Amino acid sequence: MNSDDLKKVLRKSIKAQKQILPIDIAQSSEQLVFSEIELMKEFKNASTILAFWSLPDEINTHDFLVKWSKSKKVILPVMVGLELDLREFETPENMEQSNSYGILEPKTGKRIDPSEIDFAIIPGIAFDIKGNRLGRGKGFYDRLLPKLSNAIKIGIGYKFQLVQVVPTAEHDIPVDKVICN
Repeated sequence: MNSDDLKKVLRKSIKAQKQILPIDIAQSSEQLVFSEIELMKEFKNASTILAFWSLPDEINTHDFLVKWSKSKKVILPVMVGLELDLREFETPENMEQSNSYGILEPKTGKRIDPSEIDFAIIPGIAFDIKGNRLGRGKGFYDRLLPKLSNAIKIGIGYKFQLVQVVPTAEHDIPVDKVICN
C-alpha cells in the first residue's frame, strides 16, 4: 500500500472509533487534554493562541475557547480558498458556517498575522509520537504550520488518535507535541 492508501485506511479506522465513542469518555478526554494544556508553561506565558472551533467528531474546544478568550487573544482559522486566514475570536454568537465543511468561523474579527501566534492548538485525524499528523486530506494546516514560526504547536485528540506511525509525505508538517487522552 502506498502512503495515500495508508492514510485513507487510517482515516476510516479513526472515524469508526469516533462513531462508537461514549459521550462520557469524550467529555473526560476533553477535560484531561485541556487540563494538561493549561499546565504548560508555554500556554501560561502565551498571549495569542491559535485554536479551532471543533466539529462534532473532534475534542470539543468550545468551552475552552470561551473561557480563555477573556484573558488571552484567541485566534481561529477562516478558510479563504485553499488557505487559512487567521481571525480573532470574539463570541460564539459571532460564528457562522461559511464553508462547505460545516466548520463555524468568526464572521468578523481582526485579521492576525501567523507570526503573532505564541501557542497553537492543532486538530488532526491521527498523530504519532514523533508529532506527525494526519489531517482531513486538503492540506490546509500543512500550508499554515510553517508560517507559525513563533508558536509551539500542540496536536490534540482522543487516546485512540495517537497511533504508532502516521504515514507521511514530503509536504506533511509535524507538530511539536501531541496530547491525546
